[in-house]
Amino acid sequence: MHMTRLLAVSLLTVLLAACASSNSGSVYSRDEARKVQTVKTGVIESVRQVKLEGTKSPVGTIAGGAVGGIAGSSVGGGRGSAIAAVIGAVAGGLAGSALEEGITRKDGVELTVKLDGGGLIAIVQEADEVFMAGERVRILENGGVSRVSH
Repeated sequence: MHMTRLLAVSLLTVLLAACASSNSGSVYSRDEARKVQTVKTGVIESVRQVKLEGTKSPVGTIAGGAVGGIAGSSVGGGRGSAIAAVIGAVAGGLAGSALEEGITRKDGVELTVKLDGGGLIAIVQEADEVFMAGERVRILENGGVSRVSH
């Protein structure tokens, strides 16, 4: 039974990591490919480290509930086993949801940019590139999605 639990937790972790999307300035969705983007230029005024919250899809809750229900059903026998399965499913669902959010949480960066044409904007994106105040950057805009790049 211990091996089954370990396998279930490992499978849950892999599933949740695969569901994570990217908010990187370097990652484009398939729908963004081959579309015209507006390019603006400017200078970074400030850089602030932030956290991008993880996903909160039903996948973590359902998978955690299944694992918890299976684990709970192995406790006791008869009616006690059924009650333990329900309690295990609820606790597993809560734990699975929290695990999903924690696994998919990422470091982000809030970039405040003074545009060359005037104006000040701020964009939050995944912290996978290093930006510094005073650095010249490009802002790429496409249908409400903006990103800062070198």
